[in-house]
Amino acid sequence: MACLAALLLLLGGCGALDLGVMNHAGPVAAEQWRLYKIVGVVLIFVAGPVLLLVPLIAYHYRLDNKDDAYRPNWGFSWSLEALIWLPPIAIVAGLGVLLWDATHQLDPYRALPSKQPPLEVQVVALDWKWLFIYPDDGIATVNQLAVPVGRPVHLSLTSGTVMQSLLIPQLAGQIYAMAGMRTQLNFAADRPGVYRGLNTQFNGAGFQHQKFSVVAMPDREYRQWLTRRAADGQPFDDNVLKSLMRKSVAQRPLFFSKVPPGLFEHLMMANMQKEEAIR
Repeated sequence: MACLAALLLLLGGCGALDLGVMNHAGPVAAEQWRLYKIVGVVLIFVAGPVLLLVPLIAYHYRLDNKDDAYRPNWGFSWSLEALIWLPPIAIVAGLGVLLWDATHQLDPYRALPSKQPPLEVQVVALDWKWLFIYPDDGIATVNQLAVPVGRPVHLSLTSGTVMQSLLIPQLAGQIYAMAGMRTQLNFAADRPGVYRGLNTQFNGAGFQHQKFSVVAMPDREYRQWLTRRAADGQPFDDNVLKSLMRKSVAQRPLFFSKVPPGLFEHLMMANMQKEEAIR
């Protein structure tokens, strides 16, 4: 009964795999998952012999084994040395070549190949919420990032407070957002859906609630979404900015229209000046 209960408990967490890179929905996450599988197979070759040979050797050299040859003067074996050194060297060299190429291919600053221009979105990490600015459309959202399916997305990130880390497991890797600095992340969604994004850098009491949704939709629906946001969004003014800068958790996504040009650069430069003043 205890084993059955433990098994059911473990299986109960399998639903979380649907929110991760195993259920990838974009080219970046798909390439990450391919690398994970390769490294997992290599790990089997590394750990497998150890797990297999340790009990076999312990059994073979047990105290009551009197039948095998006893050679106290044995000291060296070329075949044994080759077995010890050549496989690890081959594994390290192979992984080095693989990861060198993958590191460049999965560089978060590297634009994805596409015939379409990337969607530009500016991201400001706040306590404890995410502000997404669409500079070409004059709108902004809090805790909801809408993107068209099949079109590359280019994020420019900064922080309005402390350092934070954005992660969208099914679509892209992790990238830091830092006050007074601009980082970048490129990704794309291959299919419609709602995907989870979150902050993975602890930043205070509301850290566990700092999540957002990435809504990937066909291009036509995305354009309709932009029209609705521009029509029914609350105008973005100084009072809105002051409210967002306060430490709070947004209970639902917020939508804003008439976002002043250069808002992202203004917030980034303001924090840069604060950092310089502190120094």
